[in-house]
Parts: sequence; C-alpha cells; structure tokens
Amino acid sequence: MAKKKDTTPAKKAVKKTIVKKATAVKKVKVVKKTATKVAKVKTEKNVATKKIIKDANQLLADAIVDGILEVKGRNISVLNLTNIHNRVCDYFIICQADSNTQVNAIAASVEETVKKKLGERPYKKEGFENSEWILVDYVTVVVHIFQSQIRNYYNLESLWADAEVKQIAFD
Repeated sequence: MAKKKDTTPAKKAVKKTIVKKATAVKKVKVVKKTATKVAKVKTEKNVATKKIIKDANQLLADAIVDGILEVKGRNISVLNLTNIHNRVCDYFIICQADSNTQVNAIAASVEETVKKKLGERPYKKEGFENSEWILVDYVTVVVHIFQSQIRNYYNLESLWADAEVKQIAFD
C-alpha cells in the first residue's frame, strides 16, 4: 500500500514557513559574504589611494585656520582635544595678532570664511569690547584670538598639555 501524503492545511503552513526560513537564511549568508568582500575591496582601495576622510569638526577647524591665515594671523596652534576624557570641545584654535584692529579683523575673517565655506555661524562670541582676547565659540571648535602679550600671559597651550598640537605659521 502506497503511503498517502498528509495535506492538511496546518501542515502545509508549517512546511511553507520552514521553507521560507531556510531560503531566508541562505539569502542572509549570501548577503553577508558579499558585504565582507565589498568591505575588503573598499579597505584596499582606501589604503592604496590614502584618502583621509575628515569629519565635520575637522572641516570646521580647517575653515577657521583659513580665515586666520587670510588676515595674516600668526602663531596658530590647533589643539586636538578629542582623545582627552573631560574635554570642553573637540578643538581649540589659538592665534595671535599685534593690535586691537588685527584681532578684530581676524575674528571677522574667521566668521566670514566659516559662513562662506560651511554655512555655520558661531554659537557665541566675546571680547570685542577691548579686543585683547576674542573668543569665537562654534561649540565643537573654540577659537581664541589674542594680542601677543595677553597670549603669553595666559598660556592656554600649557593648560591642555595632553592635547595633540599642530602648529601653523609660527615665527
């Protein structure tokens, strides 16, 4: 006597689910394999071309430095604070000028350059009254523009001695 196939609706539904799950598992494995291959290829390409991808804070810091250099700011220090645990921001940018007028001009140039390149405005700015030390705060990047004697007095670089320092346009 030939064995009869059991074709009750409940058993058909269970068989369909098992088949669907098995197919889904196979598809996931195939997708994972191709994803890892793509990742390897991308990694190899990045190593070969040595492209450095910058985040928004690095782009902001670069735009600020461009603004400072535009008006001949001197002794620019970019302090990278990202590896410090209790930091107040990601970058401190410190520069100096010789007069009140140049300090104001640097601050205006920084604001204009950042606005033009990135479309951002500072969160807060202070020190325009006497223009000995102007602070322009972009939350993740803070810019300190000093007159020479004031910078030497406060010596902010020593307060953040653990930071990675990049010096630009030093005398």
